[in-house]
Amino acid sequence: MFRAPSLITFPDSDVILGGPVTALLDAQGAFAVTIPATDAPGMNPTGWSYSVAEQLAGVQMNRVYQVLLPAATPAVDIADIAPTDPTTPTYVAVRGDSAYEVAVKQGFAGTVAQWLASLIGPQGAKGDAGAQGPKGDKGDKGDRGDQGVAGTAGAPGVVQSVNGISAAAVTLNAAAVHAVPDTAPGAPNGVAQLDATGKVPAAQLPASSGGGAVSTVAGKSPDGSGNVALVAADVGAIPTTEKGAASGVATLGTDGILTTGQRPTYTAAQVGALATTARAAANGVASLDSTTRIPIAQMPTAVAKNSWTPQALGFAAWSFDPGGVANPAAKYLTPQRLYLTGVNITESTTVTKAVMFARGYGGVSTNRYMAGIYREDGTRVVASSAVALTQAGQETGALPGMVSNHIGAVPLSFTSTTLTPGRYWVAWLMTVGGTADFSFFHVQNEAPVATANFFMTTTPFPRAWYIAAQSTLPTTVSPTASTALADHDIPIVALAA
Repeated sequence: MFRAPSLITFPDSDVILGGPVTALLDAQGAFAVTIPATDAPGMNPTGWSYSVAEQLAGVQMNRVYQVLLPAATPAVDIADIAPTDPTTPTYVAVRGDSAYEVAVKQGFAGTVAQWLASLIGPQGAKGDAGAQGPKGDKGDKGDRGDQGVAGTAGAPGVVQSVNGISAAAVTLNAAAVHAVPDTAPGAPNGVAQLDATGKVPAAQLPASSGGGAVSTVAGKSPDGSGNVALVAADVGAIPTTEKGAASGVATLGTDGILTTGQRPTYTAAQVGALATTARAAANGVASLDSTTRIPIAQMPTAVAKNSWTPQALGFAAWSFDPGGVANPAAKYLTPQRLYLTGVNITESTTVTKAVMFARGYGGVSTNRYMAGIYREDGTRVVASSAVALTQAGQETGALPGMVSNHIGAVPLSFTSTTLTPGRYWVAWLMTVGGTADFSFFHVQNEAPVATANFFMTTTPFPRAWYIAAQSTLPTTVSPTASTALADHDIPIVALAA
């Protein structure tokens, strides 16, 4: 287990690390783990080391020791940096190289005797004589002694002896220099060798630490073949099958961080937030459009209290309140003139009819009329068929004067259509009929451009215009085309469900 400070932060990378990292041994007793360097740049705190705690079965006492893992050495073998422990079962004392073996590795060529001879340099120059000391006191003359036995002649040459051996050609063996013979490595009663990785080969290790058959391993007896099968629980470990499994342990990615799939998922309520489904939903919260404003569809219907609205008179929308329009002389629809009058839709509205306020229309059966709706961009939303119309003023509850004078709402039906918030044009066209067949109430206009077309250039939208010489409703229209005109009395129109 590698234990760092309880909390490590990398502010520049917005990364926070905490807790120990456990490395499990595989079937060969090896492991690999990726952890931050102890001198990683931009790390807080700094100047610390990992505390390594071992949990190994069969060891008298598991160790805890400190290691440094500098970034300059990205790959480290734990065996190279862990302290040597003679209490472990596999501890083997390995002889180091002798001075002669070191010399051979450094390039010396020759025998041990030749190497020893090479250690004796030439005789130096004779030094200057020292100052004569003071003359000592003269003692009494002693008796003459017996003549001694003559000694053996000394060996020729400068060297008189090597390691106590005096001969003209001194030959030394390993024992003479207190060394291990070069035949001892790997030999019985010799010394162990090291392989290319600096470790004792398996062939030179003992068959077992106990010198016999294994009786039990972690409390388990061998099977008939002498094998013992251990599971993670036998050695106080966590099974690899529990990595990333329910009720198991989390898996770290190659970056040492918990993988995305194993991070908990919290609901909005658990983190004190509103669910995204609450946005723009009933009893939820308002959303913002691309301009950071609340969409008009989420705004409450803003009307003055106790006032007349289109809905109050049975309509879904209208071009303007007809109650505020003066009552001029009759005005007749011009045949083949496509009238376009603007309406403003502030919330989703479903409509099935376009309605015109007629004044004196008696219902000529041979005439044909069409109505429809266009978006602000000029594309057609819906169009009716070319049909005949009934007399005006025949609605239930109409005043007698409306019934007899054919005055009232004249509807033209089309496919049911839901209009989203925006600006639209209601289109009305008499495809077949005379110049005095359909009289309508209108907003009188004596100028070449109607007052309804009053707007700023940032939001241009002409509310009243027409196109001449039309036999049907075109698929697109444009108020900026040269055929668009506004020198007309504006009809009063509405939409109904």
